[in-house]
Amino acid sequence: MKRRIFIASAALLGMTAHSQVADMNDAINKAGRQRMLSQRMSKAYLALIQKVETSSAQQVLDRSMSTFDRQLVELKAYAPHAEIRDTYAKLENLWSEFKSVLVGTVPDKEHALKLMQLDAKILSLANQGTRQYEQTGGSAVVGKLVNIAGRQRMLSQRMAKLYLANSLQMDAHGSIAEIAKSRGEFIAALAVLRKAPEATPRIKEELALADSQWVFFDLGLSRLEGARSSPKLMSDVFVSSENLLSVMDRITGLYSNLKA
Repeated sequence: MKRRIFIASAALLGMTAHSQVADMNDAINKAGRQRMLSQRMSKAYLALIQKVETSSAQQVLDRSMSTFDRQLVELKAYAPHAEIRDTYAKLENLWSEFKSVLVGTVPDKEHALKLMQLDAKILSLANQGTRQYEQTGGSAVVGKLVNIAGRQRMLSQRMAKLYLANSLQMDAHGSIAEIAKSRGEFIAALAVLRKAPEATPRIKEELALADSQWVFFDLGLSRLEGARSSPKLMSDVFVSSENLLSVMDRITGLYSNLKA
């Protein structure tokens, strides 16, 4: 049961964030969170199709949509130059199409295919916006660490999404390859964050917790072949991905609060 203790806080993720962008580090944090939300919403949708953690999945989907909506407005308003404003104008158009699938359809495999095509485009634009904010100002070192930590959130949700897509036999070979790639990136980035001179004792404490949550999540990912016949295995991955996300979001916030 310990693997489930973070699910409530993770479902609320982003709902207590600042109502406006506070500074450039906060902009990088929120821009990076948009990447994660693109994957998290698709993960929740795929969970609903397969009746995995149905109540939690619906809550995750609803609150993720609300957070994405709010942060999109904030990031567009905070944009310091035309290139960033253009990125978020394009993201706004894609988001409207993505949201129409989420709220206008009953979750099924056919709509999930369209959703995953759109979430890839949203992820790409959200990542572009994050890089643009990182390159615009503030401390280059701290901004990069905020981006790296924030990207870990996205990877946790992307791997879980791909796991659930595989269980629906949606591009099984591609999903396995992408999970392996994301897994390697996640482990490498944890090492970067752990070794960073800027890591405070509090950050190191949270990183140790992230390590322990990663063990549970990685164990679930390793059982990919059994997912199609076991709702419990899919549930374990869904829950452990939320747990890992909750920790990585706190770590990103701690890096975001560092002063140059």
